Amino acid sequence: MQPHSGQPDRAIEAPSPFLAAARGERASHTPVWFMRQAGRSLPEYRALRGEGSILDAIKNPELAAEFTLQPVRRYGVDAAVLYSDIVVSSHAVGFGIDVAPGTGPVAPTPLRTNDDLARLRALEPETDMHYVMETIDMLVKELEVPLLGFAGAPFTVASYLIEGRPSRTYENSFAMMRGNDVLWHSVMERLTQHAIALVSAQIQHGAQAFQIFDSWVGALTVDDYRKYVLPHTKNVFTELSRLHPEVAGIHFGVNCSHLLEAMHEAGASIMGIDATITLQAVRERLGANVVLQGNLNTDRVLEGAEAAIAAADEVLASNAQHPGHIFNLGHGVTPQCNPDVLHAIVQHVHERTVQ
Repeated sequence: MQPHSGQPDRAIEAPSPFLAAARGERASHTPVWFMRQAGRSLPEYRALRGEGSILDAIKNPELAAEFTLQPVRRYGVDAAVLYSDIVVSSHAVGFGIDVAPGTGPVAPTPLRTNDDLARLRALEPETDMHYVMETIDMLVKELEVPLLGFAGAPFTVASYLIEGRPSRTYENSFAMMRGNDVLWHSVMERLTQHAIALVSAQIQHGAQAFQIFDSWVGALTVDDYRKYVLPHTKNVFTELSRLHPEVAGIHFGVNCSHLLEAMHEAGASIMGIDATITLQAVRERLGANVVLQGNLNTDRVLEGAEAAIAAADEVLASNAQHPGHIFNLGHGVTPQCNPDVLHAIVQHVHERTVQ
């Protein structure tokens, strides 16, 4: 497959509220998208998804493109996010990891030694993940909103590879950090290469923004983050900014309010904020002009439309009409979320913030 020219085959005709807000500019309304907006909360998704690993669905471009489009049609969101998973690159290079339904990423032989690192070779997206690029090529011909690409941040992906499954303690990851930091940094460097190569290829095929998911980085202390993680995450954003200076990058983590200043140093143009802190408080710490994404608590969505809309108004009030705001949840859509409530949130935010 030849690399795409980097320009979508179907241009977005009207100015994009998402792209304007990503630049910190005033948009026609506050843009909205939801992390995990494609998935088990949608009946149309469940009707097509079937059984088996998400990685199998990702390898089917027609299916992955349809799953990406479903929430755009259903909710009227201002951006599509590629239907994929943060361990897809590790799977693609043959490390030996899958996503077990009901459990999450599982590696039967975790990464614990230098020999294990040999299974995590460098990523070549155009060949290793040609199906992802084919999905993007399909999407940019049809979408009228920007497409977001994404990748897992080095720490969060490393935690799955080293632990072998989702963990609450990360004991093996911490043991490698402090007991074999040479191997630790080698793992992080390899996963940094994966993230850069994957996102860059997504952009070359037409993605117009991207998000780096560091979902579990909140488990770290500030000192550990700065020593063991920040240099690598910073390399991801620095290199992607060098390769694609016009493309906005979002940096997102969970339960990481204590890391905000350090994470901001990684250099993302947009900070994704979870529901543990207000947008106002973030700007008081990071600066008045920082562009933010977030941060409605997903629990409020489960309470129904009235409660969710009231909570959405609280988020908008905390943003105080700052132009650099992309409305999102504080984490992802869960299977229990009512699609009608999510649609009502999108409509309300659009109507409430129209310029």
